[in-house]
Amino acid sequence: MAKVYEFLATGFEDIEALIPLDIMRRAGVEFKTVSVTGSKLVESAHGVKMEADLLIEEADLSDADLLMLPGGLPGATNLNEHSGVKEALVRHNANGKMIGAICAAPMVLGGLGMLEGKRATCYPGFEKYLDGAEYTHELCTVDGNITTGEGPAAALPYAYTLLAALTDRQTADGIADGMMYKHLMLK
Repeated sequence: MAKVYEFLATGFEDIEALIPLDIMRRAGVEFKTVSVTGSKLVESAHGVKMEADLLIEEADLSDADLLMLPGGLPGATNLNEHSGVKEALVRHNANGKMIGAICAAPMVLGGLGMLEGKRATCYPGFEKYLDGAEYTHELCTVDGNITTGEGPAAALPYAYTLLAALTDRQTADGIADGMMYKHLMLK
């Protein structure tokens, strides 16, 4: 079974954190939220308090198939300032494992040099932080082991894209059908 860890910092974008969690858990993926705040209770950009599954200090990320960064402000900035998050991303990337970042969060990857020579997307205005990347302005961009999403409206296609990579297209399509996503896209 695939294993995913999603980092949560104060000010994370609600739907960018919760939509991937919901979609992947529906598919049976082991999905853990990891607080980087020192407390399991993390407040979103819109004042929603969410209890994370783990603190970063107690998380063994070595078995992760995918590490995820939701955007939002100041959430993405807080992730960018956390040395433990950056160290985990560098190790994960060095092993060629999957990384996902959406909205403002791809700036963390850009600052670490992980987007050099890659295609990537982010919330418009944050492309200046995608050091060395070709900015696509797509809802979701996959380049090698890194998947980036544009912003809140991209949370669904971003999550389904990552789910398909972790499982298979049939599984992702089945969840998308059940959630009426494909019906939405036909309108």
